[in-house]
Parts: sequence; structure tokens; C-alpha cells
Amino acid sequence: MDGKGRWMDNVFIERLWKSVKYEDIYLKAYASMVEVKNGLATYFKFYNAKRWHNSFDRKTPNMVYFGTLPQKQAAA
Repeated sequence: MDGKGRWMDNVFIERLWKSVKYEDIYLKAYASMVEVKNGLATYFKFYNAKRWHNSFDRKTPNMVYFGTLPQKQAAA
């Protein structure tokens, strides 16, 4: 993700880490690395399965990735 012309890749990762910090890390103030590991595992399950995203038209990443969205019928 480093190098000339790769700035666009970094935009998405920076947005992800902003969400992680503001929605989990800063709110919980973990006391140990074990708590951080367990807390982040829980957060990422939530982030992918239950948290809707505007870029996915208010759908979760799992809904988009696994194709649980209603399929459009092909024109006959």
C-alpha cells in the first residue's frame, strides 16, 4: 500500500481505523493486550455483520459480500 500512486488505497484503510478507534478503542480503554485482542475480534464481527455502511446503501459488508441482497431479475 506504499508507493507512488497508491494514495487511493490508503483512504479506505484510514477510514476503517478511524471507525475502530472512535467506535471501540477510545470508548473501552482496554487494560491489557488480551482484552484488546478479544475486543477487536468482537468489534470486527459487529462491523462486518451488523453495522450498516452508507457506501453499501445501508447494507452490511457481509450482506454485500455473501450476496444476501435481493437479486434483480434479468430482462426477458
